[in-house]
Amino acid sequence: MSADVLERLRGGLVVSCQADPGSPLRDPFIIGRLALAAVMGGARGVRIQGFDNVGAVRAVTDVPIIGLTKTDRDDTDVYITPTAAEAVRLAELGAQIVALDGTDRPRPEPLAAMFAAVHGAGALVMADISTVDEARLALAAGADIVGTTLSGYTPHSRPGPEADWMLLDELRHAGLPFAAEGRLNAPDDAARAMSAGAAFVVVGSAITRPDVITGWFTRALQDALPE
Repeated sequence: MSADVLERLRGGLVVSCQADPGSPLRDPFIIGRLALAAVMGGARGVRIQGFDNVGAVRAVTDVPIIGLTKTDRDDTDVYITPTAAEAVRLAELGAQIVALDGTDRPRPEPLAAMFAAVHGAGALVMADISTVDEARLALAAGADIVGTTLSGYTPHSRPGPEADWMLLDELRHAGLPFAAEGRLNAPDDAARAMSAGAAFVVVGSAITRPDVITGWFTRALQDALPE
């Protein structure tokens, strides 16, 4: 797989089409429909979790897929695509880019070996990181691009309700290739992330999770009620 797929995404929007356990949208057919709707709206690619969902989306569109798994394990806090076997399977199902945890935490398998396995399967690697130091390490180990996805999800990164704008600035100043993802909840956020140097921007909840969006509105109305 050449870097052409990254050029297809450059300067554009990737929509994360995922549904949490218990969501009425958690069905491969529905995920496929969400992906098609995103593409209709102008998304250049989609980020899809799970083997069945990646297969369903690949069957209905040819836009680039960033594939991942979310796997709870007893031996590690690493959650996003923790093993090479999962990563390779995503590539076999049609994900041109495989996203996996690139943080500096104990993991079942070394990052460099996982990256090599993904490349061997013909896909590119997006390493989800939480700090600029992790980005450097992941790229040195062979990642093709990093994503800011896990900022706020590790003990050593910055939490907060907004996107980690400082991390985006750090990545840009370091000259590292990155995609912006995480807590980008409005079009202005996406535009700001692109201006901050992101190769492309990934948005999920604000587009494809109506339960989350509804919660934003209901909480705002509750806060506005007189006491």
